[in-house]
Amino acid sequence: MREDRFDWFCETVSSDVMPVMLNTPHAADFRAGITYLDLGVVGLSAVSCSPVLSRRTPAHVRRGDPEHVQLALVTRGGVRISQRGNESIVAGALVLTDTSRPSEGACTGAQTETLVVQIPRQVLALGADRVDGLLARSLAADTGTGAILADFLKTLLTRGPHCRPEELRAMGSITLDLATAFLAQQLGDPGRAPAEARAQEALQRIHRFVENNLGDPGLTPQVIAERHNMSLRRLHALFRDQPLTVSALIRQRRLERAHADLACAELRGRAVQVIAARWGFSSATAFSRAFREAYGITPSEHRASSLPSSPAAPGHAEHRIRALHAHHRGLPGPRFPSGDTAPG
Repeated sequence: MREDRFDWFCETVSSDVMPVMLNTPHAADFRAGITYLDLGVVGLSAVSCSPVLSRRTPAHVRRGDPEHVQLALVTRGGVRISQRGNESIVAGALVLTDTSRPSEGACTGAQTETLVVQIPRQVLALGADRVDGLLARSLAADTGTGAILADFLKTLLTRGPHCRPEELRAMGSITLDLATAFLAQQLGDPGRAPAEARAQEALQRIHRFVENNLGDPGLTPQVIAERHNMSLRRLHALFRDQPLTVSALIRQRRLERAHADLACAELRGRAVQVIAARWGFSSATAFSRAFREAYGITPSEHRASSLPSSPAAPGHAEHRIRALHAHHRGLPGPRFPSGDTAPG
């Protein structure tokens, strides 16, 4: 727990959480502390502070938005919060806010303490239009799912700092499930949400795994399924409603990385087949064919159009830049047919 003056608190909240305007009549003797636990898919913060007023305007949202919903448990003191036409005074209860919307709040009492779960929008398996109805409403934390969630957060804050990183990531999944179940209960739909939240989290993990292993020519849907302890059928089911199949995703990201490398002046000395191999293509012929299908030109043609072959006079360089801009404006985006096999 770190304690400091009001200016530190303002800077920390605006830089590490989100831009917001803070005011207090107690600047001279202001006391605050912030503790943060990284739980992987979600974050957990413990915040204590002297009385403070907060205001997040549309300008603040434009300046910086983590695109989170924040589920806060007020464990000491009280919080007055207003957002999207709703206003509540919350004490000993939970309250939901959205970082993408303007809001106003006030911490009352000599010292206010809250536990805040930061949940990225993309992993919350509840529609934005449905969650909006819960914003800035006092939600009971002494009965049912709310009480279970509240007790879990308090224990996690106490025990979490002594856990290994992999244990904290597991606790993050549980936190997301409990928070989603609690919100779904408030919406009158407790059944499906936790399973949907787990599916979204699994998709996020798989996307990160693909990004980190694009250079491995052995990266296949079967390998991905095995590394994530699921069947191949389950993996394909996760991607059923996604824009690309698993194989098409691998192919797209490999081609995009190779496309960028071929246009990089620092890599002009590397052969095309070396760059292809760097991004998991074991066959130069298959790479060239896939690249042409995606971008409409060969890898060598793309490199030639992106990099000048020799230093040019200023006038020629300016003409070259205009020609390059015209070429890139006319270049179609990648086209990836669906399929079960990534070119390699």
